[in-house]
Amino acid sequence: MLHADDWAAIFLTAKLSILATLILFSLGTPLAWWLAHTHSRFKNLIAAIVGVPLVLPPSVIGFYLLMAMGPKGPVGIVTEFLGLGTLPFTFPGLVVASVIYSLPFMVQPLQAGFESSNHSMLDAAATLGASPLDRFFTVALPMALPSFVVAGVMTFTHTVGEFGVVLMIGGNIPGISRVVSVQIYDHVEAFQYARAHHLSLFLLLFSFCVLFLMQRIRNRGIA
Repeated sequence: MLHADDWAAIFLTAKLSILATLILFSLGTPLAWWLAHTHSRFKNLIAAIVGVPLVLPPSVIGFYLLMAMGPKGPVGIVTEFLGLGTLPFTFPGLVVASVIYSLPFMVQPLQAGFESSNHSMLDAAATLGASPLDRFFTVALPMALPSFVVAGVMTFTHTVGEFGVVLMIGGNIPGISRVVSVQIYDHVEAFQYARAHHLSLFLLLFSFCVLFLMQRIRNRGIA
């Protein structure tokens, strides 16, 4: 049985994951397109920077983000100058941290999708006078649609399961930064194993259903 504070953590997690995924769609799509088509000597450097969250411990990323967003950090100085205060221990801070931490889960599938697209169709559209923007939305985007499905699902589920980064940046404030993973940790710390089990089971079933649905879509040829 899930309690009111458990549902509050679930709704906050869903809100965070949806926002982070939508932001990453807008930021990750042009970045993935650039990585898939550029011949710049900086391509490998940018790709490595994007992939850093895959190999660094979340606590390390959270620590450096905390320093950068703090009152003496470069980001914190700018946000305070703009009258926005500092981002740590706020919901906007969680969103920024989640976007950075989940960036490779959006960019890499999209990059792979763009790289595997039929380039001859893009060339044919160009010869017919289609602008680069038209070619992207009418040719490249439909061909890469399966990759968008995969990237969206992976980004959303990865954000749902975050712990180290959100704990470092958001702390443990009910209604503001206490997401599901932190709520489970709280239950275990308080020896409330039954409540931890119920919430963990909810997260396990949710994750399984999302992945199962993605496999079904793949098998039907949509993704």
